[in-house]
Amino acid sequence: MVTHDINEAIAIGDKVIVLSERPCQIKNIYEIKLENRSTPINNRKDKNFAYYYDLIWKDIDYHL
Repeated sequence: MVTHDINEAIAIGDKVIVLSERPCQIKNIYEIKLENRSTPINNRKDKNFAYYYDLIWKDIDYHL
């Protein structure tokens, strides 16, 4: 699945692949290991959710 929503990617994915700007290359691959994986809503409450969010956010190139 392709998404631009970091929360969604972590909540439903087992792996998140961050791509670079064009020309696109794989920048990083994150294995998402949440403790008690269940529904996407409950996964967002996992203690490791914020950790993955921060890692992925820092990996994205945004030019504001």
